[in-house]
Amino acid sequence: MGRMQKLVPVEEAKALLEVAKDWGVWKWLTEKRSVREAADKAWAALEEAEKKVKASWNDDLKKAYQELVAEAVLAENPRAKRQYEKAKEEANGVDPKIKAAAERLKQADDEAYRARMDAERTFDEAEKRLSTSMAREGSRQAIEAYALREKVIRKFETAGRST
Repeated sequence: MGRMQKLVPVEEAKALLEVAKDWGVWKWLTEKRSVREAADKAWAALEEAEKKVKASWNDDLKKAYQELVAEAVLAENPRAKRQYEKAKEEANGVDPKIKAAAERLKQADDEAYRARMDAERTFDEAEKRLSTSMAREGSRQAIEAYALREKVIRKFETAGRST
């Protein structure tokens, strides 16, 4: 699999959000649905690209990463203990270098996820308050979140090639 191509829905959402930074409150109110649709398409395209990249990983990297995901789920939900133990068992013989690489990938992934959630919260709050300044801030955060997610996908690609 080659380097991640620019994803059209992501580029369209970024361009729309750049323009949206200058909108007034009425423009935001009338266009928020099209902004939401563009954002949803962008996130779907990024998720699809990420899924393809992860599918190309070798088994050890997949196992090491899955162990980290299961551990994070366990931290949120104690009932996921069996799932975590299974993932841990499967990743048992994986080279510590690969586990360390998976750890770095998971950290980058988590950071990108937090950036997306921050943008979502800002947009929600902007809508409640009818605040154009918050909507502009949400636009800036969303553009940053797309860039972070793209960077994570490129890191995933690199890791897949080098393990």
